[in-house]
Amino acid sequence: MNDRVLVFDGVCVLCSHWVSFVLEHDRQRLYKFAAMQTATGRELLTSHGLDPDDPKSFLLLEGGRGYMDTDALIRVLRSFGGRWRIVSTLIRLMPRFIRDAFYRAIARNRYKLFGKHDVCIVPSAQTADRFLS
Repeated sequence: MNDRVLVFDGVCVLCSHWVSFVLEHDRQRLYKFAAMQTATGRELLTSHGLDPDDPKSFLLLEGGRGYMDTDALIRVLRSFGGRWRIVSTLIRLMPRFIRDAFYRAIARNRYKLFGKHDVCIVPSAQTADRFLS
């Protein structure tokens, strides 16, 4: 399995936009993706202590370790380099308990705030190889 995997909510509109953002900015093609609705996504969430039916965060697997909440967000942004490295540093300067509380509030209300798709996003032909089934 790829060294860097993002497990995300495939029906969440915000999460789908996050995946699109990562695909656009991940010029080195470091990340693969697994929707939490797939067998692979469920297994990865469960093995890292997240409820696959109601995860409180997306999961970043990197170097055999799992990262969640803003720690995961910071690591992904940092990997893009340039201005995103600066943005990740600015986020990291905020105390973790504040930034994670804000993150979790959005995550808990993601469907109410941003909406929900009827089905998981379908990758394009150009990005299909980056999605784990």
